[in-house]
Amino acid sequence: MARVVKVFRTLRNHWKKSTFAVCVLSYGGHWLYGKHCDNVLRREACIEARAFGHELIGPQEHLKKAIVILNPAACNGKANRLFEKNAAPILHLAGVEVKIVKTDYEGQAKKLMELMDQTDMLIIAGGDGTLQEVITGLLRRADEETFSKIPIGFIPLGSSNSLSQRLHFSRFFLPKCTLPLEKEQPVFALFGLRWGAFRDVASSISKYWYLGPLKTRAAHWFSSLKQWPQTHQASLSYLAPVPRPPDLPTEIPPRPNLLYRIYRRLNNYWNPPIEELPKEPEPERWESTDISTLELTVSTHNKNPVKRREDDSMVITLDSDSLTVGQFITEGTKKVLNPMENIEDASQIEASAASLNLPEEGAGFYDIDNEEYEAMSVEVRLLPRKLRFFCSAERREQLAQAQ
Repeated sequence: MARVVKVFRTLRNHWKKSTFAVCVLSYGGHWLYGKHCDNVLRREACIEARAFGHELIGPQEHLKKAIVILNPAACNGKANRLFEKNAAPILHLAGVEVKIVKTDYEGQAKKLMELMDQTDMLIIAGGDGTLQEVITGLLRRADEETFSKIPIGFIPLGSSNSLSQRLHFSRFFLPKCTLPLEKEQPVFALFGLRWGAFRDVASSISKYWYLGPLKTRAAHWFSSLKQWPQTHQASLSYLAPVPRPPDLPTEIPPRPNLLYRIYRRLNNYWNPPIEELPKEPEPERWESTDISTLELTVSTHNKNPVKRREDDSMVITLDSDSLTVGQFITEGTKKVLNPMENIEDASQIEASAASLNLPEEGAGFYDIDNEEYEAMSVEVRLLPRKLRFFCSAERREQLAQAQ
C-alpha cells in the first residue's frame, strides 16, 4: 500500500510530466489500435479475395481483366504507396489480370480513356478529379454505349472523396455540363455543380491554416468584410422532370426452342410487321426565371440504390440571399463538412435539365464534383442510369433497413 501511495504522490508532485506522459501514451495507443484495425481489415479482405481466386474456371472461360487508372499525385503523393499496400494484393489474390496505368499530368486520364481496350472492369484509384477525368473521357468515346456498361470500381485515394461517402448506386444518374471552355466538349459529373459565395469561401480556407480550428469561421468572416451582401444574380431556365422508364432486366431470358424460332421467322416473313412512322419529338418547354441567390447548387439523387422514384430529375437549390453575417458564418461552416447540405429558407426546383446564363464579367468559378472551372453560361442535362458502379450487398441491405 505504501508503494501505491508513493506512486500517486510522485505523479502529483510531477503533474506536468505526468500529464504529458498520459497524452503521449494515449495518442500512441490510439495510433497502434488504428494500425491493428487496418491490418485486421486487410487480412479479412485478402482471405475473401483468396477464396474467390481459388474458384475453378471452365476451359472456355478467360481470366477477368481489370484496368486500374492510378493517379500517383493524389493524397499528397502517397497514392501509389497506399494502392500497393491496400488494394494491389487483394486484386492479385482474386485471380484478376490487373493492368495498372499511372497518370503523369492533369487531364491525361481523359486521353487514356480514348485508347482503352475492352476490359471486364475499370478501377479508378485517386480522388474526385481523377474520377471526373475518367468518366468524361469514357463517355466522350464514339462507342460509349458499349464501354459505359463496364462495371466501375473506385478506390478513394484523394484529398476529397465524395464518391466513397455517397457510393450507394449501382446505376448512377449523371449530369452532363456543357462548358465552352472545354472546346465545345461536355464535362461529365456524378454529383453536381456549385456556384456562389459558400463555394468561393471554401476555396480560400487553406490560406488561414495558422488559425487552426478557427480557420473556417475566420475565412467566412473575412469574406463578409470584403463584400456584403454576396449575392449572385443570373438567369435560370429549366425543364420539368421526365417520367422514369422501367428498369432494364438484369437477367438474360432463356432462348426459345428451335420450333418456336422457325415459326416466328416464317410468320414475320409472310406477315411482316407494320413499321410505325417516327413521331416528331415534342418541343421542350423551358421555364425561365431571374434569380438572386447566395449560392446555387445543382445536385443529383445519387444517394440510395433501394429507393425508386417515379421521375428522373436533378435538384436545383437556391440559398436565400437574406442571411445575416452570423448566419452566413454558421451555415458556411456546416457546408464545408457537407457541401450539398441545404440551409434554412432555401428553395428547391426539380428539373431534368437546366440552363444558367451568367453575366459576362465577374461570374467567378464553378465547382463541378469539387473541381474548379471558370464560371460561364452552362447547360446541365441528366443522363439517368448511364454508368454501373460496384456496391456491396451489405451496403444495400443497410440502406434498405434505413429506408
